[in-house]
Amino acid sequence: MIIRPYGDTTGDGMVQLSFTLPIPHDKRAEGAALQLAGKMGMDPAMLVHAKQMGDGYTFFVVYGKVNHLVDTDKVHVVERDFPLLSAKEVNAAIKRRLRRRLNVVGACIGTDAHTVGIDAILNLKGIAGEKGLEYYSELSVTNMGAQVSVPDLVETAREKKADAVLVSQVVTQRDAHLQNTRAMSAAFREALPAGRRPLLIVGGPRFDELMAGELGVDRIFSRGTTPREVASYLVHALAGSPA
Repeated sequence: MIIRPYGDTTGDGMVQLSFTLPIPHDKRAEGAALQLAGKMGMDPAMLVHAKQMGDGYTFFVVYGKVNHLVDTDKVHVVERDFPLLSAKEVNAAIKRRLRRRLNVVGACIGTDAHTVGIDAILNLKGIAGEKGLEYYSELSVTNMGAQVSVPDLVETAREKKADAVLVSQVVTQRDAHLQNTRAMSAAFREALPAGRRPLLIVGGPRFDELMAGELGVDRIFSRGTTPREVASYLVHALAGSPA
């Protein structure tokens, strides 16, 4: 199916774009923003917001028309390939198939101190009314918290005999999330043979779910992921079908 952006009326091609330029806010800066928008295919482009952001930087919002079309048949995404289970179904599948608790270790690695994401998935309180993995009786959860070094993560995973390692990365400057993930997956490959290596799962707002193979992990979860989705995936990957 071919579609085009919607702004004021269906199919009008109107889009809104925000960006920052390294230039103080003045008339020339506003002209530069419109020039950039024009080079990006917005014609006409209208400046709807401009604000100085510290010394020598200006944040802009522009609104305008583009002629680009989107072919939804050529969009590539990672579809959920496992059933979404209830907590009762997750626990039953683990108990029946593994005959022991499933061990999960989670952390924010490198210099990343943003634990909101990993806590939302692991902690009992969860997120948006949905309980975290600590709520599941057949899951044993170790949350290592923030700024965990890769060697410490590998060692803890080995000590806990982790079935799965969950890593959250929010800091993305200079692709730190990608570098940290590659370092983590390489460390696990070096430390443990394939048959003893835990499932490696990463998540964060800037990850591309299609990059799992390139980064050396088993699964990438992006923004909006719920604890139930993660628990269901663990069952799918480690304990088999609940049926």
